[in-house]
Amino acid sequence: MYTIQTNASGTRSMQISEEHLNTIEKYALFQQLIDSTGIIDESVLDKLKLNIRSLLTSIDGDTKDLLDLCLDVIYHDNMKAFGLHQLIMLYIKWEREKGNIEEETEEEA
Repeated sequence: MYTIQTNASGTRSMQISEEHLNTIEKYALFQQLIDSTGIIDESVLDKLKLNIRSLLTSIDGDTKDLLDLCLDVIYHDNMKAFGLHQLIMLYIKWEREKGNIEEETEEEA
């Protein structure tokens, strides 16, 4: 379980699970999300919400993991642009750590 700060003053935070990060990876939710300026603001959060809504309507089958991500993280009352930035940074760090673990496993084999 990871904790991210959701506001600049540090008074609000949110718990992010390994399952949440796996869901972000599974659906590639952060790909093409941020434009060339690299600025994460409320419009980027709105774009993410619209992308997820579109995914939910177009996917047939089990989307429980995506719904859980929405309820627990994306549509959480504390999730604002600052929190999304922290979530993206956590995801990048998680991907790097996961990559290092996979590389070590391949080297041992």
